[in-house]
Amino acid sequence: MAATSTTSILFSVPAESQPCTASKRRRISPSAGHALEILGHAIEYLTDEFVHEGASYSSRNTQLQAVQLLMALNRQIYFECPEVPSLGERVRAFLRPRAA
Repeated sequence: MAATSTTSILFSVPAESQPCTASKRRRISPSAGHALEILGHAIEYLTDEFVHEGASYSSRNTQLQAVQLLMALNRQIYFECPEVPSLGERVRAFLRPRAA
């Protein structure tokens, strides 16, 4: 079994594409989970290749553009999954008077 190391590469994301509910848990369906897993592997593969090749950081680098595209798809799939209400939200909903 081969071992690889993953190096983190940070990309700047425009503020309008960063959701403010990043700390909420999400209910991820099996199909969304499978898509996130595949995208994660593709992102990891491309970043590992980028690091091992010693390529330069440039806005014209097609490998970095591909990684950014995959990361955007990953975020889109994740944020389309419904949020799981917190324990406090569930208790408040349970205790809220019901309209008859």
